[in-house]
Amino acid sequence: MADPLRVYWQPGCSSCVKVKEFLARLDVPFVSVNILDEPEARQELVARGVRSVPVLIRGEEMIFAQSLKDVAAFVGKSVHDMRLPAAELMSRWRYFLATARGLIAQIPPGHLETRPIAKRDRSVCQLSYHIFQIPDSFLQAVESGLKDTRDVSNAMLDHLKTVPDLLNYADSVIARHDRWWAAQDDKTCGFRMHTYYGEQDADQVIERSTWHSAQHTRQLDYVLGSEVSGLHGRLDTAKFDGLPMPDGLWQ
Repeated sequence: MADPLRVYWQPGCSSCVKVKEFLARLDVPFVSVNILDEPEARQELVARGVRSVPVLIRGEEMIFAQSLKDVAAFVGKSVHDMRLPAAELMSRWRYFLATARGLIAQIPPGHLETRPIAKRDRSVCQLSYHIFQIPDSFLQAVESGLKDTRDVSNAMLDHLKTVPDLLNYADSVIARHDRWWAAQDDKTCGFRMHTYYGEQDADQVIERSTWHSAQHTRQLDYVLGSEVSGLHGRLDTAKFDGLPMPDGLWQ
């Protein structure tokens, strides 16, 4: 009997939500392994030198599940890879970052340390700055050649403790993001870049980063929608059109 395909994931992980939905749509059976519920599974990943999810494992074969094209190849499926032009992706990405900044500015006092996700130790504060760690890590990759962006995107920024702290970080990232885009002569972003999950087309990384920021902005909008009376500047879900957004909000 062939080894089963196992998907290692954790709640609140946007990429985890997406890859499980993607496999289900491809009609690919898999064993779902929540590493927060199964400590032995986490230890297995550590033994393999893995320090982030989602990960697909089948026997001795393993793949980081960040690129859906790579995931499809791993499970022996063919998919038609269609994405929005890089210029449109960047426009959407900038919109999501601006929207997230506006939402952060409305977080009530004392709400930053609440944990909205069961079984995931991520506070509203951490969710808020993670939205901006995504473009921060991308910029460090394209500007400085950083290959393992997890060192930036998954870092604990304990010095960010207040709404003004978060806004300062958001503003610095948005400004860098805008400067990088303005400096690009080739707005198709037709180049390859190194990532921890292999060499990828830059527009694929931009697409993934765009919907990743969008998904976490969606989560923040949802959380604050039930906490803030008269919340304004809420997310326009029409901006999701053409993006491979997960259906699920958390898992």
